[in-house]
Parts: sequence; C-alpha cells; structure tokens
Amino acid sequence: MATRPKGAGSLYYSADGRWRGTIEAGWTATGTRRRITVSAKTKAEAQRKMRDREREIARNGIPTEGSRRATTVKAWAEEWLPLQERTLRPQSYASTRSAVTKWIIPTIGHVKLATLNPGHIRSVHNAVRDAGLKPSSAVRTHAVLMALLNDALTEGGHTVPDAPLKVSGPKAGKSTRDAIPLEHALIVLQAALARPDASRWVAALLQALRPAEARGLTWAHIDFDADTIDISWQLKPVPYKTPRDRTSGFRVPDDYEATHLVDSYHLVRPKTDSGQRIIPMVPWMKAALLAWREAQGGSPYDLVWCRADGRPLTDKQDVAAWRTLCETAGVPAYDLYEARHTAATLLRKAGVDDETIIAIMGHATILSTKAYLHSDTERAREALQKVAQALQLEA
Repeated sequence: MATRPKGAGSLYYSADGRWRGTIEAGWTATGTRRRITVSAKTKAEAQRKMRDREREIARNGIPTEGSRRATTVKAWAEEWLPLQERTLRPQSYASTRSAVTKWIIPTIGHVKLATLNPGHIRSVHNAVRDAGLKPSSAVRTHAVLMALLNDALTEGGHTVPDAPLKVSGPKAGKSTRDAIPLEHALIVLQAALARPDASRWVAALLQALRPAEARGLTWAHIDFDADTIDISWQLKPVPYKTPRDRTSGFRVPDDYEATHLVDSYHLVRPKTDSGQRIIPMVPWMKAALLAWREAQGGSPYDLVWCRADGRPLTDKQDVAAWRTLCETAGVPAYDLYEARHTAATLLRKAGVDDETIIAIMGHATILSTKAYLHSDTERAREALQKVAQALQLEA
C-alpha cells in the first residue's frame, strides 16, 4: 500500500467515524511540532482537503502562530463557507450560509477566534431569539457556529479556547406539527375524491410520502405488477452558480447525485439511505394511480404529479393546492407535512410494529429499509391496508 513521504503528514480513520489528515507545519514557540489537521466523512474527501492545504502552504507559506491568533470569526467564516459549498446539500448550504451571514458575522464577526468566550456564543443565541425567530432557528444557528469553530481548530490550525466550544445550544421548541384528526382527514379525503388528482393527497395520508418525494415520483418507479412504489428520489431546485444566471451552471456539491429535469429542478437522492425505500400499494391506491395515469395526459419528465403542461410542480404550487383542498373540505389549513404525520399515527393506532412503521415512513434506522421491505413486503402491505380501512378507502 502506498504511503505518504516522511514529513508529509498522515491520514487515518478516527474513532468518531471520520477520516483525519495531519500536515506538518513547522514548530511552535515552545519547540513542539505544529500540525494542521483536516477531517472529512470519506477518505477521498480528506485527501482532497490535505492537498488543498498543502497547496495553500506552498503558495503562501506556513502561517505564523501570531497571524493565526489574530484571525477573526469573520475572516475564518469567509474562508470556511466556500469549503462547505463543496460538501453540503444545496438546502443545507443555504441555511448554513444564512446562519453565518445573518447572525454569526454581524454579532461576533469582529471577535478574534483566540479570544472567544462563552458570552460570545450566548450573544449569538440572543440575537436570533430577540429577532423573534422560532427556537429551531436558534438551534440551527448554534450547530453551524459550533461546526465553524471546531473546523477552525481542527482544519484551519487556529486557536479556539475550550470554554466557548462547550456551551450548550438553545433548547428546541415543541413542534407545532401534529397529525390531522381522523375526522378531518376523512373530510379532506372525501373532498379529494371529487378531484382527478385524488391519488396525490392519498399518497400523503396513506402512503406517507414526503411532499418532495411525491413531486419527484415518476411512473418508472411504480411497479403495477408487484404493486410497489420505489421512493428513491425527491424533486428539488438546485441553485445556479450565479444567482438567476441559467448559463452559469448548477452548484452541485461533491458526491451529490442529481438528475436535471428542467430549469433548476432536479431529481436528487434523499438525505439519508433510510429515505430510500420500497413501499407496497394497497388496492385502492393502485386503482387510483391507474386512473390518474389515463387522465393525466403525460409528462415529458415522466412525473406522476405535475403541472398541466407536464413540468414539475413547485413547492408553493403544491402547498397552495393542498390549502385549497382543505378550504374546500371546510377544515383548517393544515401543514402538508401533517398529512404524513397522520399516516404514522394511524399505523400506530392500528397496532403496527415500530420496525414496519419506520420502514414505511423512511425514518433513520439501523436496518436497511429497502432490504427490510423486500424481505417482508406482506407485513408492510397489511399495515397500510389497516390505514386504508381507517380512512375508509376500499378498492
């Protein structure tokens, strides 16, 4: 096996499940070796980061300890964000960048990394809270801040005191999402059954599809012979490298699997492997989808639910259609995700075991979701049939 030349640093797999590389960076004032450390989820990514740091050192020289100690939060954040752009999913990067530019830099950007204290961390928490944002925004901003500071320490070779890194994050508020009451779900379904696209809303209430999964479902992933639906893709917009400039290409991070459809819309893989799953169709759903396929008129992108011209539905269009349905049914305008929560609640009320619920919903689990459903499709089918009965959906 090839080894790195002596003095060129080392690469190893750490106990926390990440690959770490160290680069020799001269000596400290006390005579000990200085090392710059990088980390990544994969060996290839860690090797790339090491090469990038080595090129930076070759170009600019080894930074002195004094220059590192003088680095501000803002200076490091501006160096750190482009690195995140290459690895984070587009939506994750957008929220990360927002946390940095809206809250972290304006609040503590002027502070030197080496002089940070717990009060600085709490001042960021307070800035988000005082703006009246939801607790989840403060939790997310804290997570971004901790990632930024830990990377400054392990990858940037900066000095960051221990105390601010140990500050606990804000508590997450109680989720306002809940399952739709069964009596309201039944009313919504009755209103949906009067529409040709009834299967779209049953997909959420019965089959537990996430909105992006439903918008990204293609006919090729529905097996009418095996009576199964393969949930392997989601419909997501991928940002252009230059905002609103379609000629600039798309900002696709490393190892991000995406298939371009039209405009900025792509079919992308779910965030986790557990999101990819195969779920059975109950007889009612199969019949509804077959009828919808005849009525739909087709899509050049093979999409099951789409605009009248076959183009992808936007998130706003999907939500607007759902709210119109709720209004027609005379029930509150529930969050579309609450339809999915209803499926989980009905599965549990029907006495379905946790493993089957996890597999149908696509939640993270130690089991391989696809393998589980392949090996026990009938158990999942029986579970969904119980939900169909609760929703009064009979073939």
